[in-house]
Amino acid sequence: MHGLLQDLLVAPLTLLSATGLATEHEQLRTEAARLRQAVTSHAVIGQAIGAVLAMGRIPPEEAWRVLRDVSQRTNTKLRTVAEHVLKHAQGAALPDPEQLELQRAITRCRS
Repeated sequence: MHGLLQDLLVAPLTLLSATGLATEHEQLRTEAARLRQAVTSHAVIGQAIGAVLAMGRIPPEEAWRVLRDVSQRTNTKLRTVAEHVLKHAQGAALPDPEQLELQRAITRCRS
């Protein structure tokens, strides 16, 4: 257990003011939004690993490294690279720097 839930389970019960309740509510909303974004990012990256795996005919661990390398070498967030790879798998063009680094990374994995 993490964060607020753990605090609630181990801390003694206290009554909160309306302001305190509003603050707790906002913290919970923020944490829930971060968790939703993390789950979505994880799914997109997982799907992109599958696309790279199929494109490059490489093992899943290598496909993960390819995505990571493209992200690092193009200074592009991993989730953004993953989104671009998924669009590319559906027929869209990759941005030129990502296309070049994707090809290079797949070639390195095959060597």
